[in-house]
Amino acid sequence: MKRLFGNGIGLRTPHYRDFLHEPVEIDWLEVHSENYFGDGGFDLFVLDQLAQRYPISLHGVGLGLGSVHSAQEIHLRKLKRLIDRVQPALVSEHLCWGSISGRHLNDLLPLTLSDQALKLVTERVDFMQSFLQRQILVENVSTYLRFADDVMSESEFLIALSQRTGCGILLDVNNLYVNQCNHQEDARQAITAFAQLPHNIIGEVHLAGHTKLAHSVIDDHGSCVDPAVWDLYQELCRTVSASIPTLIEWDTQIPALSVLLNEAKKINACRQLDGAKYG
Repeated sequence: MKRLFGNGIGLRTPHYRDFLHEPVEIDWLEVHSENYFGDGGFDLFVLDQLAQRYPISLHGVGLGLGSVHSAQEIHLRKLKRLIDRVQPALVSEHLCWGSISGRHLNDLLPLTLSDQALKLVTERVDFMQSFLQRQILVENVSTYLRFADDVMSESEFLIALSQRTGCGILLDVNNLYVNQCNHQEDARQAITAFAQLPHNIIGEVHLAGHTKLAHSVIDDHGSCVDPAVWDLYQELCRTVSASIPTLIEWDTQIPALSVLLNEAKKINACRQLDGAKYG
């Protein structure tokens, strides 16, 4: 199993042949786990090839840790088979729900940030880590509503979840910014809270683009990283760590591979900071 370090990009279908044709200067790759649950096919062939060259991060988008009715064990069997096959450096999922009564809604839906939800997700993460026999990372999500029953912030929820289960955190800085715009939350305050944790709790960082509409900001991963998100990432490097493996996500209107690689190079400028706590 290779260790994650430096800068990564999400592997997407339009760039398969770029990677197969010649070596690409990037430190690691992340893939959406569910795209590779099949028994064969070109996608799995490509992943097999690239897993021999690059460390891989498996990023789940379909488990729905907070779903009350969830066929979790069926999903985890498929994930475990993929883990055994590619030996990823990291495995992650989202802090969300996405199914009810056996019906999958194909979205990362927001949880109520309540003690009851924390208990449920704690049980699910404990089960997932026991089943996979490894630590997982859980990612903060972008949302377009908050609930009246919320009793804590998302950062407080994730910190409590990590302390109860030993899971790590995948910190999406773009999602912090989106939620700041949509809910008037303080993204820098969240970063300050994460800075109080042991430095290895945040195992990966995501950066991505978004779209600003008249009344909301949409986390669409379809553009370059916004300057405001770069500023938050620089704050993270300064107060938490300048050495956390960091990914450029791009999922819609996917550009040429060179555009993603140029975005990944910008990460290094933020890392070159005096006084980073760890790194």
